[in-house]
Amino acid sequence: MSLTDSLRKLPRYDLLDGETPIQRLPGIEEATAAFARGIGIYVKRDDFMSIGGGGNKLRKLEFLLGDALRQGADTIVATGGRQSNFARLAAASAARAGLKCELVLSRMVPRDGDEYDRNGNVLLDDLFGAHIHHLDAGADATAFAEARARDLQQAGRTAYVALLGGSSAVGSVGYASCALEIAKQSDGLGIDFTEIVLPNGSSGTHAGLAAGYKALGRDPKQIRSHSVLAVQSNAIASTMEKANAVLALLGIDGALDETDINISGKQLGDGYGIPTAAMFDAVRLLANREGLLTDPVYSGKAFAGLLDDIATGRYKAGDNVLFLMTGGSPGLYAYARDFLRR
Repeated sequence: MSLTDSLRKLPRYDLLDGETPIQRLPGIEEATAAFARGIGIYVKRDDFMSIGGGGNKLRKLEFLLGDALRQGADTIVATGGRQSNFARLAAASAARAGLKCELVLSRMVPRDGDEYDRNGNVLLDDLFGAHIHHLDAGADATAFAEARARDLQQAGRTAYVALLGGSSAVGSVGYASCALEIAKQSDGLGIDFTEIVLPNGSSGTHAGLAAGYKALGRDPKQIRSHSVLAVQSNAIASTMEKANAVLALLGIDGALDETDINISGKQLGDGYGIPTAAMFDAVRLLANREGLLTDPVYSGKAFAGLLDDIATGRYKAGDNVLFLMTGGSPGLYAYARDFLRR
């Protein structure tokens, strides 16, 4: 069965307006060794979507909402960190679909104060009409969300629980679909991208792309991510497990092993959501040279990884690299004082 046919069999709620564009980054090429070495740098604009401020989680939410609506849900209960991009887009998507939304937000980053607790994504969660449950550090968000879903059921409602990042097999299918989109676009451009570079948090985006490439007969190692949440070994294990779950859900034969999963752990720094000097430089370079905004937690660190790979000679003349812009720019406002100090 083809990937296209497999995807058609899954329930889906449309949240995108079509393909997101692929654009060249000449300013970044000129600012790095890429131009002199004959390396092309491109960006896939998954921040360029019309709902909720855009971002990669909308691709996951198309399939999560499709599954929720198939089950007759009237409420989405989503989990994430205090400044979760997934939570923001779950709230926006639920509003679009006419569903209620409850967010279970944990303190996953050692930051506090109004700038972090009430600005950025948290402000938008409220504007999109979500009911927010704030949990303390160390609290079990999954258990809370599942208990809340049971309470809602007893009240006569039907809740659908979407956990951290939407990176279940159902959610990760959104990026198997994106793999098909990238393959079509790259064929149209006449470019075989040497690598597709992205952040790896809850692993679902990388897992979906790797599964999609496997299904298309392409090399999953072309998907290269930079871990922003887990140490490299754990990120590899999580991504492999989720990619194989996606293949199983799609009914596609074959499986990935650890050698198929291309992840760097060099940009993690002191941990999830904790800024690094390389991230600050990468966010500023992309803004200064291309007028593009990337977030400090995910794509900022991944773009720093791409810059480091260019500087250290990972790519050779004639290579073309595609950076997946996953969105999340509202998170910049939660880190304003860090940027303004520099």
